[in-house]
Amino acid sequence: MLEGRGIPYRYREYRKEPLSAVEISGVLELLDVGVRDVLRRNDKAYRELGLSGDEDEQTLIELMTEHPTLLQRPIALLDGRAALGRPVENLLALLGD
Repeated sequence: MLEGRGIPYRYREYRKEPLSAVEISGVLELLDVGVRDVLRRNDKAYRELGLSGDEDEQTLIELMTEHPTLLQRPIALLDGRAALGRPVENLLALLGD
């Protein structure tokens, strides 16, 4: 339950169970953003891979499947909608709708 709100949820450990390319594409569609909008440019993997952020979208999605820390998190999914968890107000808006 989510902090006494009575909202059931499933936490997914992104490092143990990373999202697939299809799942990432679906989340991007629900968020109505491009892959660069959820790319963590300050992540260690970003630097180690020598990324510039100019890579094509499919390449970035594939890299996110291999290096899940490149993907902004948390991401909440609820009733066919999604929200990035930072800032937390995004999650509250998702719950309040």
